[in-house]
Amino acid sequence: MVRVRLVPRVPATVRNRIRRAPGTLARYYRSLRPHPAAELVPQPHPWLRALGMVAVVLLGTWLGLLVVGDVRVPVGPVNTTMTLRPSLAGGTKINISPLGALRLDSHEAPVRLDVNVDQLDPVRAQALVDHPERISGLQQEITQDVEHGTLDLAVRSCVAVVAGAGALGLVVYRRPRRALAAGGLALALLAASGATAYATWNPKSVLEPKFSGLLSSAPSLVGNARSIVTEFDVYQKELARLVTNVTKLYDVTSTLPAYEPDPTTIRVLHVSDIHLNPASWKIIASLVRQYDVNVIVDSGDTMDHGSAAENGFLDPIADLGAPYVWVRGNHDSRTTQHYLERMKNVHVLDDGRAISVAGVRFAGIGDPQFTPDRSVEPGGERAEELAGARLASALRDQKAAGTPVDVAIAHEPTAARQTDGEVPMVLAGHLHHEGMEIMRYGTRLRIEGSTGGSGLRAVEHQYPAPVEASILYLDRDTRHLQAWDEIRLGGLGETTAEVSRHLAKENAPGATPSPGAASPETSPADRSSPAPGRSGTAPSRSSAGPNRSGARLSPSAP
Repeated sequence: MVRVRLVPRVPATVRNRIRRAPGTLARYYRSLRPHPAAELVPQPHPWLRALGMVAVVLLGTWLGLLVVGDVRVPVGPVNTTMTLRPSLAGGTKINISPLGALRLDSHEAPVRLDVNVDQLDPVRAQALVDHPERISGLQQEITQDVEHGTLDLAVRSCVAVVAGAGALGLVVYRRPRRALAAGGLALALLAASGATAYATWNPKSVLEPKFSGLLSSAPSLVGNARSIVTEFDVYQKELARLVTNVTKLYDVTSTLPAYEPDPTTIRVLHVSDIHLNPASWKIIASLVRQYDVNVIVDSGDTMDHGSAAENGFLDPIADLGAPYVWVRGNHDSRTTQHYLERMKNVHVLDDGRAISVAGVRFAGIGDPQFTPDRSVEPGGERAEELAGARLASALRDQKAAGTPVDVAIAHEPTAARQTDGEVPMVLAGHLHHEGMEIMRYGTRLRIEGSTGGSGLRAVEHQYPAPVEASILYLDRDTRHLQAWDEIRLGGLGETTAEVSRHLAKENAPGATPSPGAASPETSPADRSSPAPGRSGTAPSRSSAGPNRSGARLSPSAP
């Protein structure tokens, strides 16, 4: 017998529920577990993200230029390395190792052009020696070399900044899109810097170089004052002259070339405030030899207390190799003055006395005050103004007699200001920092720093006071100032040397010379964007700030 078991038919909806039961149970039990609290991930502020990107771009740009941004270029007979470097001041720096460096205010942009003179190519240098006729074409050759080198540098720099910023962006963000953005921003920054440099390019900056290095090298590298004034194709000719001088310095004999001053200029060495520093005589003698100085002008404070016991300090003046014109300062006594008056090559000026030395007519007056002891109350500005008025009266008398004075001398700037309009230029000291300005009626006031580094006062401050002097280049025919070199040496215990060339504005190439006194100039502080060292400027390094045209320098009693 066959038994048949009847199984009841299960509805489809029930079957589906049974099949879904495990998942339903699982979801049910999961719902019984506590849910973790939702956490908010803080997002960086957009400004912080932007600053981070800027930092990556700047650092990557600098690294790229540092690693792969150099271009080796032969310029004439020398091999050079050109590099772009980030800089707030811009300009061009030419490193001539081991002699020093030349700085040119060539442009205003956040990049600086560094040119390192690596070595002299003996083959190309010998070719110039064997074929002197090639010297005439050296100017064009150098210009073409610089143009090609600049183009190669621009291409290499673009690749360097993109690679540097992109690589650093990839390391920091780990996202290709961010890395590409960093590289693009770096390229845009370099392009903007190049456009700014092109817009502010100053080809005449080679006329006013600033030299830092061995003082004996300064005359050869900075060049001749008169010749650069009369050049017209400034950029090309001065570039050729600069490279030619460098070539001479790397001569196989390793000897520095002799400085050959232009015979149409009179070179005046202006010193002041020696204050019994015996090292000053060696420095002055060295400058006289290096620059072939025609006459030395000392605007006073040669001594410290003016005692007779100090007079022996003045004896080296006889061996300096040039005539010495001197006026009394507030630290120099009448005893000091009488001692100098007996020396053969010294010309003491006082009470408006005038004398012609080396083709220049000088007149001067001694300081009316003798204040070697600071505890003594000085007579005040009134005494200085009266002394300056006596000097101005003497200048007028000289002009009426047909023997006009070219340069007036006074120790205190307050007295020197009284000669405004009576003489083309007046020299002073006393303030222990240099300065140059054109006064209201056209007279140029030149204030010299301390050639003795402030003497015993050199150690009164945190840093030793520098030793300062100036070479003034006067036209031999008109006796007007053509240019001047500011010489600044490191103070006590320091060995730095710095020479800055400046041109009188009315004598710059392309300018119309003034038939009378010098025309007013504008100092860097009067410009909307300072550009120290350009034509017609006279930057001051004093703590009191730049000397503005027509402004008064606050007197002190060093």
